[in-house]
Amino acid sequence: MKTRAFCRFSGQMSSSRWKICALLLVFFYSFTSGVYVGINIGTDMSNLPSPSEIVSILQHHGIKHVRLFDADHQMLYALANTGIEVMVGVPNGQILQIGESKTEAANWINKNIAAFVPATNITYIAVGDEVLTTIPNAALVLVPALQFLESALLAANLNFQVKVSSPHSMGVIQKSFPPSTATFNSTWNSVMVQYLQFLKNTGSSFMLNAQPYYGYTAGGGIFPLEYALFRMLNPNKQIVDPNTLFSYSNMFDAMVDAAYYSMEAVNFSAIPVIVTATGWPWFGGANEKDADVDNALAYNSNLIRHVLNGSGTPSQPSLPINTYISALFNEDLRSGAVSEKNWGLFFPNGTTVYSLNFGDVAELDTNSTGLVGVFCIALSSANRTALKEGLDWACGPGGANCSAIQPGQPCYDANDLVAIASYAFNDYYHRMQASGGTCNFGNTATITQVDPSHGSCIFAGSTGSNTSSGGSFSPPTSAFGPISPGNGGSTSQPTEFISLVLLSALLFFINL
Repeated sequence: MKTRAFCRFSGQMSSSRWKICALLLVFFYSFTSGVYVGINIGTDMSNLPSPSEIVSILQHHGIKHVRLFDADHQMLYALANTGIEVMVGVPNGQILQIGESKTEAANWINKNIAAFVPATNITYIAVGDEVLTTIPNAALVLVPALQFLESALLAANLNFQVKVSSPHSMGVIQKSFPPSTATFNSTWNSVMVQYLQFLKNTGSSFMLNAQPYYGYTAGGGIFPLEYALFRMLNPNKQIVDPNTLFSYSNMFDAMVDAAYYSMEAVNFSAIPVIVTATGWPWFGGANEKDADVDNALAYNSNLIRHVLNGSGTPSQPSLPINTYISALFNEDLRSGAVSEKNWGLFFPNGTTVYSLNFGDVAELDTNSTGLVGVFCIALSSANRTALKEGLDWACGPGGANCSAIQPGQPCYDANDLVAIASYAFNDYYHRMQASGGTCNFGNTATITQVDPSHGSCIFAGSTGSNTSSGGSFSPPTSAFGPISPGNGGSTSQPTEFISLVLLSALLFFINL
C-alpha cells in the first residue's frame, strides 16, 4: 500500500511529512470495529521467538491488538506498518524515576514512543502493572508519572493518538461482590481520586486485570465453575445483586461492574474500563484440577464471544469492554504454581495449545461453538471396552448426532472403533462444550488441532482445508506432548469505513 510505504522508517522525516503520515495511519487503523479482544505478550520464557516470528503468529491468527510489558525496540520495529494496535508498558522498576522527573518522562516518550509512531500504531501506555498492590511504596509517584508522561506526549503532539493509564488488580477493590457495594480499598482512596481525575481529564480508561480463575479458586466453592467460565447457570444457581437486582451470568462482568461501582463511590462515572489481563491456565499442578485445556478453551472462547457482542455489563450495557487475554505464550520462567507458567495459547515454536478465533461476531457465528480447528478424538491406546462405553454414552445420553457413523454412512468403519468413537466424541464436544461438556470420556479422548476429517467424512469444527482425499486418520496414542498447528485463525480484516473525500485530500498532500 502506497500509504504504508510512504510512512516506513527512513531516517529523518520532515515535519510536514510526519504529520501527513500520522493522519494517514490513524485514518486507516482507526476505522475498525470499536470493540476488540487483544493479547498480552509476556517474555518470562527461556525460548522466546524472535520479534518477526511473533508478528507472523499475530498476523496469521488475526490478532490486531497487543499489550507489551515494556518498550522493547526490536518488537516495536517488527510491529511497524502492520496496523496492529500496540499498548506499550512502563515496567514497575522505571516508575519511580519517571514519577520524580519530567525530564526522565520526556526522554522515555521520545525514545520509546515518538521514535516509532506513526509507523508503529501505539495507542496506549500502561504505566506499571498492579503498582498499588505489588509495590505500594511507589503509590505516591504513580499519578505524577502519568502526568509527566502525558505532558511529554502533549509536547510531541501525540496526546490524542496515545493515551496513558495504569493497570490495577482486583486487590484495589475492598469487596467486589455484590458489585453495587464495591469500593476501593480505603488505603488508596487519595491516590485513586487523583488517578481517576487524570483519566477524566485526558479521556483515558481505567485499566483492570480481571481474573475469574483466581476469583473462582480463591472462593472455595462459593461460586459454581460455570459462572467463572461464561457457561449457562442452573436456574437454582443464578447470581443476583440484591441491591440492583441485576443478574450476573458470569464472574467477569461482576468484576468489571465492581470497578464501575467503586468509581461511582468516589463520584466518578463514564470512565470506560479496559481489561488489561484475563484468561485461564490450561495446565496446573496436582492440586490445581481446574487448570486444564477444557476450561481454558471454554473461558477464552466464551470471553471472546461475550466481549465482541458489545453488550457491556449489567450496570453499563452501553460501554463495551475492550479486553486483553493472557497470554500469547506459556512462560516457563514465571515463579509460583505450575499453573502460573501455563496461561499461553502458543508454545515457543508457534504451535497452538488450543485454537481461538479473534475475529468479529459474524465470523464467530459461522461456527456456533467457536471451536473452529479444535477436535476431540479418541486415543488409539485407549482400552476398547472403555471406548465402547464412551461411544454408547455420547450417542445416547450425551446427545451427539451419530447418524454419520451408522452403516452405509460416510464416517462408518466397522473395523475402526477409534475412528467411530472419535466422530461421536467430537460431535458431542462441539455441541456441549459451551455448556460444560468436556473431552475426556473416561480418559480415552484428547484435544487436537489436527483435522481428522477424511473423504466425505467431515468432523464438526473442520474448515475443509485440511481434509484428506480418502482413508482414515491416525489418532494420537497419548494425550501428552505439543499439539500440532491448527488450520490457522481468522486472517480476515475488519471492515474499514473509508471517507473518499478525506482519503483523496490526504493522498493529494502526499503527491505534493
